[in-house]
Amino acid sequence: MTSPFHRRAALAARRVQRRAILMAAGRRRRPIRPAAPPLARLRRVLRGALVGVVAMIGMLIGVTLGGTTTQDIGPFRAQLSLLPAWHGDTSVEIPPLGSLELDSHDGPVHLRIRLDSLDEARARAVVADGGGNLEQISHDAVDQLDLGVRRLALQTAGSGILGAMVLVGLAFRARRETAIAGVLVVAALASTGGATVFTFKPAAIQEPTYRGLLVNAPAIIGDARKISDRYEEYRAQLQKLVLNVSKLYGTISALPVYEPNTSATKVLHISDMHLNPAAWGVIRSVADQFAVDVIVDTGDINDWGSEPEASYVNEISRLRIPYLYIRGNHDSTVTAAAVARQPNAIVLDNSITTVKGLTFAGIGDPRFTPDKSTDTTNNQQHDQVITSGELLAEKIRSGDKPVDVALVHDPVAAQPLAGACPLVLAGHKHQRSITRLDAPAPMAVAAPSPSVSASASASASASASPQPPKQPTERTLLMVEGSTGGAGLRGLESEKPLPLALSILYFDENHRLSAYDDIQVGGTGLTEVALQRHIVPEDTKPGATPTPTLTPSPSPFLSR
Repeated sequence: MTSPFHRRAALAARRVQRRAILMAAGRRRRPIRPAAPPLARLRRVLRGALVGVVAMIGMLIGVTLGGTTTQDIGPFRAQLSLLPAWHGDTSVEIPPLGSLELDSHDGPVHLRIRLDSLDEARARAVVADGGGNLEQISHDAVDQLDLGVRRLALQTAGSGILGAMVLVGLAFRARRETAIAGVLVVAALASTGGATVFTFKPAAIQEPTYRGLLVNAPAIIGDARKISDRYEEYRAQLQKLVLNVSKLYGTISALPVYEPNTSATKVLHISDMHLNPAAWGVIRSVADQFAVDVIVDTGDINDWGSEPEASYVNEISRLRIPYLYIRGNHDSTVTAAAVARQPNAIVLDNSITTVKGLTFAGIGDPRFTPDKSTDTTNNQQHDQVITSGELLAEKIRSGDKPVDVALVHDPVAAQPLAGACPLVLAGHKHQRSITRLDAPAPMAVAAPSPSVSASASASASASASPQPPKQPTERTLLMVEGSTGGAGLRGLESEKPLPLALSILYFDENHRLSAYDDIQVGGTGLTEVALQRHIVPEDTKPGATPTPTLTPSPSPFLSR
């Protein structure tokens, strides 16, 4: 019979043997953990929710910062952006004309395509082979846009994931939560992409909604049926128009520069651009080639004077030379304010300024009549224009120094300025003209009575109002510029498109206009650029003909 001691020893040996067997088999009993209290479970749930919220915030930050790319579409540079939105859709922005809104999808992301600029180098490449690859480029544009959208989607997804993981990592400093954030964002982006693809509507491009100035397109261009009938004609002219771009740059680069002497001040006179984007390229080329000192704009830079058009004037800052501007009857106070915000621009409104040694005075058009159906020839408006010229003439005559150039928009306002300054620049008519203005005859002054003593006469003279400064010996020269924008979109209405017109004015050391160059760039379908150079003769004879005979210099015409 075994003792209790032996029984306990045998039991312990069996336990040790069983543990050895279990350990050899890799089976070790884990200690049973007690169930977590409800408060701890709540904390874990709240922490997980907080990780999700921070991850979504980081994703939005990443999408906002990285959800933009650029894509070359033919000769255009386009900016593509993906933005969070409730209703999805796609917008195609065409500054400064407005935008097209397409109901393309219902996903929580909005696609914005913005056509920023026309690249000059690629435009020249288009016409390098005579325009024969235009058809191919039109087909390639769709593939280029598709490539840009795909790259934008990948870039936006990567930015969103990175933004979420970085923000969660900084907030929680734990690799587990950072990995969870990445998984959550991938799931969110996948569901967003799926919703976009599932709700995509290819037919939406046939039913766009117009915003901005594009709403007014029929009023600007004319009868839509007429435009539709002439569409094939415009399409045939497209190749010529693109070819003209290269010819323009080639001609401008070869133009000889009139340089009477090294002290000449060169002023570029432009007017009536009417929102034509092509005008800026011509202005920049001429300003650079001729090394002009000042640009003078006599108004109608916009078409409707609306807020969306304000971005059009941002090109002024790229010219990097002084830019003097007065309002036209198509320019609103919004337009003038947008011009005034440009660092190199000066807006004149019954004011005087001196730039590059020349003193300019200018006043804006008192009318605001962007709608061409408005009658701008009635007596009331005519009187308003005359009054504006009288105000500017009074301002000039009361000034401390003589004015070299006066600026008005409508030539009607120039008549009161006759005799107040030697030169008046205007626009409005979309047609070049040059005339001499006769100053009004001085009013006769009654002779004093013999009974009045000499001292009394001297006293009366001293107490009289101060006499205006001495008038210029030459009659005032009025130079009306054509349309630097070819009348804008309205130029398409005429059978013969208006050329883009601008002039270079040369002033000698005495601030006298000694010569000027007329430059005209053929409109749609035309293929020539002309330079007409003139010497301005003196005109001191009061009885001379109002229209001066202006002598052209040698080689007056160049065309390509």
